[in-house]
Amino acid sequence: MSDKPADNLDLTLYLVTDRTLAKGRGLNDIVRAAVAGGVSCVQLREKQCSTRQFIDLARSLRSTLQSMNIPLIINDRLDIALAIEADGVHLGQDDMEIRDARKLVPAGFIIGISAESLEDAIRAEWEGADYIGISPVFQSGTKTDTACPLGLTGVKLIRSAVKMPIVGIGGINRENAASVISAGADGIAVVSAIVSADDPQHAAGELRQICENALGTRRKK
Repeated sequence: MSDKPADNLDLTLYLVTDRTLAKGRGLNDIVRAAVAGGVSCVQLREKQCSTRQFIDLARSLRSTLQSMNIPLIINDRLDIALAIEADGVHLGQDDMEIRDARKLVPAGFIIGISAESLEDAIRAEWEGADYIGISPVFQSGTKTDTACPLGLTGVKLIRSAVKMPIVGIGGINRENAASVISAGADGIAVVSAIVSADDPQHAAGELRQICENALGTRRKK
């Protein structure tokens, strides 16, 4: 694990990987460039590979991110997260419950969870998640098995109901990122906006600056 425990997690710009959008480029190369541009947290999401392949990818990416002091979160697979000593896991509503996961993980281990409704978010806070991924905020082409978009109204509603960190995901790009932060999110999670970009470092840099400007404006209010 890195030296960034859950209580110091920076969620400003959260990258979720998708190798199908990488245009033939290496995942580690894209992630390395994205971190150089300002990505503060990386989630490895693999839905179409074997467990062994997933572990190999995760272990390689962990090595890359450790040298950059950036936390690695594994999507869904707590077993893989523990096997490679990742920094955390991101659970969906159909995955292991937070209370059960807590029994298996070391101190400082990050557990994030997806919330598709206000009720999901309130439950996640009560059960002790470290952050909530509000999904989807907008319609997304990279993940089609989600609920109806919550929109900015949904982000505001969840922000008013929970105190823990929240991250918006789903259809977020440079045009709407600031509005998600202004609505109350602590950060944004993106996939194609960085992974598909011709220059991932530049794309990440733009998004990071947009988020920081929006966060600064919100804090002044």
